[in-house]
Amino acid sequence: MLTRTADYDSVGEKTYRRVRDDIVFGKPAPAEKLKLDRLREDYGASVSTLRELLNRLVSEGLVVAEGQRGFEVAPVSAQDLRELAALRLLLETHALTQSFEAGDVDWEGRVVSAHHKLSLIEKRLQSGDRADSETWKRYDFEFHHALISSCGSDALLQAHAPVYDKYLRYQMLARIFRGEIAARAPKTLLDCALGRDAATASAVLKVHIEACVEFTLAHGAYDFAAR
Repeated sequence: MLTRTADYDSVGEKTYRRVRDDIVFGKPAPAEKLKLDRLREDYGASVSTLRELLNRLVSEGLVVAEGQRGFEVAPVSAQDLRELAALRLLLETHALTQSFEAGDVDWEGRVVSAHHKLSLIEKRLQSGDRADSETWKRYDFEFHHALISSCGSDALLQAHAPVYDKYLRYQMLARIFRGEIAARAPKTLLDCALGRDAATASAVLKVHIEACVEFTLAHGAYDFAAR
């Protein structure tokens, strides 16, 4: 989910991606203390490297610095989830409209391919397999990213990705798949993309995201209301 940089394959960058992915996927939990000694054992990185990457994650809103007391995973709340969902919808709807207008045959191929992978994993989830929830959300990101990938703005794509990741953290904390009703939205979005119907796609996306938020808050395994 990260943009490749010149240091993408460095030890520090690899550790950063591992810690970041673990936080996004709910490991460790919100508000959990991030003890440097424990992190050094878990990730095999130096304390200085860990401090640097944790400060980087502070700037991204995934970690909170506690002054002399160290670091902890950013807390969660119902209000924060709703705000992230609204921001995601704003960015994604705008990018989607631009992408539908500019998308070519290669873009269509990316969208179809990403939808194929997502639909396969969602069929497994509908059959009762809960082992691939992380893969499901990765494929969900790939599909939504493919939809907006021809928007023509790297800045817009780079703004969307971290917002999606913070929104995704709530989805992973809930650990619940809404079933067939959730699986229908990507198929409709695919049809809209191939038909260049941005207006309908935007409306479908709005309903889909808002329903995911309310379902997560009402049925998730994590008590967001208490925070």
